Amino acid sequence: MRTVHPIEAESYRILNARVDLSALPPLTRAVTERVVHASADLGYVADLRCDEGALAAGRAALLAGRPVVADVEMVAAGITRRDLLGPVLCRVADPAASALAQEAGITRSAAAARLAADEAGPGAVWVIGCAPTALFELLALDARPALVIGLPVGFVGAAESKNALRGSGLPAVTNVSEKGGSAVAAAALNALLYKEEST
Repeated sequence: MRTVHPIEAESYRILNARVDLSALPPLTRAVTERVVHASADLGYVADLRCDEGALAAGRAALLAGRPVVADVEMVAAGITRRDLLGPVLCRVADPAASALAQEAGITRSAAAARLAADEAGPGAVWVIGCAPTALFELLALDARPALVIGLPVGFVGAAESKNALRGSGLPAVTNVSEKGGSAVAAAALNALLYKEEST
C-alpha cells in the first residue's frame, strides 16, 4: 500500500474543498484529481476529456505489464510506481532516433515514436506530454495502443494534435487546450497505477 505524504493529503483536501468531483466515474475522477494536484490548475476539470472504459483498459494493460511509451525522459521520470510496470520505453535520446529524423525529415520526437512503436508492439500505453509531433506520428502508425495519454503542451500543434487524437477513435485521455506537459501526463498515468488497491 502506498504511503501518502501529509503534504499530498493536504493538497487533496484543498482540491476537494474547491471543486466537487464526486459525480465523476472512479478512474476519471482519479485522473482529474491527480492532474489538478500536479498542476494546481482547476481549469483541467473542464478541459480534460476522459473515457472511463478507455482508462480501465489502459489500467488493465499497465497491471498486465504491457510496455509504457513516453515521448520524453521527463515523462518517464515522472512515473513513480515502477514496481507495478513493465518496461518504460523512451527513445528520444537514442542515436537511432536522431539518424531517422535526419533521414526522414521529421522531428526527433516523431522518429522516437516510430522506433518505440516497433519495440512496444500493440497493447502498449503511450504517454505524450511534450511533443505534438510524437502524437501526430503515433496517429499515423498502426500501433494499436491500449491507451493514449495525449497531453502535449505548446502553442504550435498541441491543441491540433489532441483534437486529432480525439477524432482518431483510439482509447485516450486528453484535453482541449494548448496546456499540458510532462508533469500532467505522468500524473494521469500515476493516477491509474495508484488505483490498483481500490478498484
